[in-house]
This record gives sequence, C-alpha cells and structure tokens, in this order.
Amino acid sequence: MTNPYLQYQTNSVMTASPAELTFMLYNGAIKFCNQAIESIEKKQMEESHNYIVKAQNIIEELRLTLNTKYEIAVEMEQMYIFIYQLLIEANIEKNANKIQDAIGLIREFRDVWQEIMKSKNMSHI
Repeated sequence: MTNPYLQYQTNSVMTASPAELTFMLYNGAIKFCNQAIESIEKKQMEESHNYIVKAQNIIEELRLTLNTKYEIAVEMEQMYIFIYQLLIEANIEKNANKIQDAIGLIREFRDVWQEIMKSKNMSHI
C-alpha cells in the first residue's frame, strides 16, 4: 500500500511551477537546517551532518540555476556562496548558531521570493 502523504508530496512537486519549486527549495533548506540543529542538540552528529549536507545541496542547486546575465543574480550568487560556506563551517564545528545564521538568510530569500510571486502572480510560471 502506498503512503498517501508521499503520494501527495510527489504530486505537489510534479505539478508545481518553477516559481513554486524555488519556494519549496527554500522551505526544504530551512527544514533540513532545523533538523540539523535538533540533531546537534541531541548529540546525533551523523544525522546533523546528513541534514546539513541536504541543505547545502539545495543551496548549491539554487546557486547553479541563477541566470547570471542579470546583476541581481550575481549578487544572489555571492549570498548563496556565503550561506553554503556557513553550512560547511557549521558542519565541521557542529555549530548550531551558524546554522541559525544560515536559516535567517534563507528565510529572507524565501520571504522576498514569496512577495515577488504574489506581486507578479508567478505561481503559474
């Protein structure tokens, strides 16, 4: 028997617009960062490593999909590199504060993206 939640999640991704997928990626990175912090607090270092790597993979995907012909994308790329570096340091040091710093930046990106989606009605793009 299939898991209905997993089926719903799969359908959500498969039918999402590129704008919605970007929003989902931001939320996923935040979720994995929060899970990494919880794992650090529980002294589950291997789990925290795995969650941080998942967040790093999302940040790298967001960075690689930027269209750098626009100046704002070049600036965003620098911020993604900074977030990625924060996550590397957090992973090496098992430092929850650095993960919190990364979450703050990712949330800013996500919130701005959400406002752009609303103002431009981009959910269908």
